Amino acid sequence: MLIARMVVVAFCLLALGCGDDRDGPAAGGTAVGVDFARTADRALEAMRTRATTMKVNGAGVVIHITGEVTTAWESRMVVVGSFMPKGETNVLAIAYTKAAEMADTLKDSGTSTPERPVKRGENGWKGGVIRKVPGGYVLAAFSGGKSEDDVAISQDGLEILGHAYDPRSASK
Repeated sequence: MLIARMVVVAFCLLALGCGDDRDGPAAGGTAVGVDFARTADRALEAMRTRATTMKVNGAGVVIHITGEVTTAWESRMVVVGSFMPKGETNVLAIAYTKAAEMADTLKDSGTSTPERPVKRGENGWKGGVIRKVPGGYVLAAFSGGKSEDDVAISQDGLEILGHAYDPRSASK
């Protein structure tokens, strides 16, 4: 009786497609075995730690884009101190603007060229970094400090994301 149930369960799972790798990177889905929320939290904690060490208040965001063209993403964010540290600048909005620029260009933020100038709604500021991984891209952006500080903070988050989605990748 137990064997018959196991056969029925296995058949049902295969019939529903649960036995294939339809969510893997080759199918345009998320990387197999990567829990984005948990990985993102680790990346954001690394960014918070770096920002705190550098005495930078601001906001950071980490994102996973599935596929070669950005049509959707999953993201998480963190605030370090305040996302309005100077009272009149919303650095959370700036971090997301950096992310939006990268989602379109698939390059680090602030890398406009004559062929692709900054578009309306973008700020063209450095502070966001992106990496190609199997099945898509991961990116991290921070805003609140000087550009070079934002980049350093973002790189800490990207390193964790990049390794989770492509363990074979070396630091870039």
